[in-house]
Amino acid sequence: MHTSPFADWDGTAQQARVLQSTLAERVVLEDDFVPPRMIAGVDVGFEEQGSITLAAAVLLDADTLQLMAHSVARIPTSMPYVPGLLSFRELPALLQALRDLPQIPDLIYCDGLGIAHPRRLGIASHLGVVTGLPTIGVAKSILVGTHAELPQEKGARVPLRRAGEQVGWMLRSKDKVKPLIVSPGHRVSMATAVELVLACCRGYRLPEPTRLADRLASRRGEMPAPQAGTPDLFG
Repeated sequence: MHTSPFADWDGTAQQARVLQSTLAERVVLEDDFVPPRMIAGVDVGFEEQGSITLAAAVLLDADTLQLMAHSVARIPTSMPYVPGLLSFRELPALLQALRDLPQIPDLIYCDGLGIAHPRRLGIASHLGVVTGLPTIGVAKSILVGTHAELPQEKGARVPLRRAGEQVGWMLRSKDKVKPLIVSPGHRVSMATAVELVLACCRGYRLPEPTRLADRLASRRGEMPAPQAGTPDLFG
């Protein structure tokens, strides 16, 4: 994986927006990956009143969705909160958490947006471009776009559109729960992204990769034990 997400950035919000627009041109919205054997879920939170960035990564078997390994990275937060620029706050810790996994995943599910972003570069797209890995954004709230009414049944989906262009899906991942916003990040097509997310939904609102990453990041409840032979990174 590449590890320099901010090449040529001077640290200002103004240039960060310019860099986002430049990197967005490198996003690939076609399926460009082999059937994954290992998938990852990632989530980011903040501690100590935002001064510490905490990133969690989980590695799952793509077929069984069993947890194979997990990692947590904590680093000093290097940028204040600026709407639309969250990836600049989150990526340094996120890259460290991914490096600490025992192997590189074939596909990453991100708790956040892909191209459904004002400059088409949410955290999933930014992470995909700088690592070169296929990514999908799975968010809980809309940043841009509008959509038609969504049926209440699991599996229902309607396009999320911005200025007439589809930038994602509204997906009902469980009967009568709030929908998820699914948007391709990098090297995954619009049609495939929603199917891959739905395939990982096992009775919860969130798909397993981001559900477990969220649990790890927030320390809400116990994590399932990694499968035999994998490191217990809580130990």
